[in-house]
Amino acid sequence: MPRVTFLVLLLIFHLPSFATNNTPPKSFSAAKKSLIRLYKNEQAEQSFYCDCSYSEQKVGGKNKLLAHHKSCAYTPRKNAKRAARIEWEHIVSAWEFGHQLQCWQTGGRKACRKDPIFKAMEADVFNLVPAIGEVNGDRSNFGFGMVSGEARAYGACDIEIAFKERRAEPRPDIRGDIARSYFYMAKQYGLKISKKNLQLYEAWARQDPVSEQELRLARAKAKLMGWRNPFIDVAPTVAISQPLH
Repeated sequence: MPRVTFLVLLLIFHLPSFATNNTPPKSFSAAKKSLIRLYKNEQAEQSFYCDCSYSEQKVGGKNKLLAHHKSCAYTPRKNAKRAARIEWEHIVSAWEFGHQLQCWQTGGRKACRKDPIFKAMEADVFNLVPAIGEVNGDRSNFGFGMVSGEARAYGACDIEIAFKERRAEPRPDIRGDIARSYFYMAKQYGLKISKKNLQLYEAWARQDPVSEQELRLARAKAKLMGWRNPFIDVAPTVAISQPLH
């Protein structure tokens, strides 16, 4: 192992505890409610993939998060109704981390609802971001990577989704954020990442270092969870030490 990587990993595994009086959200539903408040308090109400502003509004007697398409020149591809709302997106999809658990093999997501590890992963706010509903739906459980060409299907929103290849290419300035979510999920829950994807994410982390807003949100999420994401707070370009498949 290269000396720099070894030293950084040593630092990560000897981080001081980050004690708070809070406990992590116990469900995906609870996580979403907490995140609505967190992003509002941090004045960070911008969608992840398209950088559209959004706000909570009362519609039909219920509070809903609505995207402001004009703020980012977003044009719905197909589903205008879903494009109007903000949803909470798992960067590492529930399908991806669920498939590595026995509960999913026996009964899919429904069976995993009773699995404490799956519930913790599903509710982990470090892996959750606000996204325009249509983009969330189109990305589905596709992996991230590069897509040939620059075909834009959502107006000015810089994301390409190749449905046949089941791949999504995010804009350059959030690729590091995505990589660091994968690193975190691998360290925290033992998520396996293929050698090819790991190499891609390490490159993305170097090319897109931690921004001020990413750091600010990560620290707010740390207070909610009770621990840090070390790949944001300490070493945004570090490689991870884990089994590969």
